[in-house]
Amino acid sequence: MMDGRERRMVERLRKEYPEGTRVLLRGMDDPQAPAAGTMGTVVCVDDIGTIHVRWDNGSSLGLVYGVDSFRKVV
Repeated sequence: MMDGRERRMVERLRKEYPEGTRVLLRGMDDPQAPAAGTMGTVVCVDDIGTIHVRWDNGSSLGLVYGVDSFRKVV
C-alpha cells in the first residue's frame, strides 16, 4: 500500500509527464532497452509511477523515474 509521499510522487509524475509528452532516452540498464537517443511518446504513468512510453522504434518499455536516464523534449 502506498503512503502519502509515494502517492504525491505519482501525481507529480502524472502532471510532469502527461499523455503525449515527448521524451528522449539517455540510457536504461535493461537488455531490452531502446538505444540511447531514441525518442518516444508517453502513454501514461501507472499507479506505481512507471512512465509508459511508446518508443519511436516500436518498443513499449516503461521508464523508472530516478533509475533510468531520460529527459522531456520541449
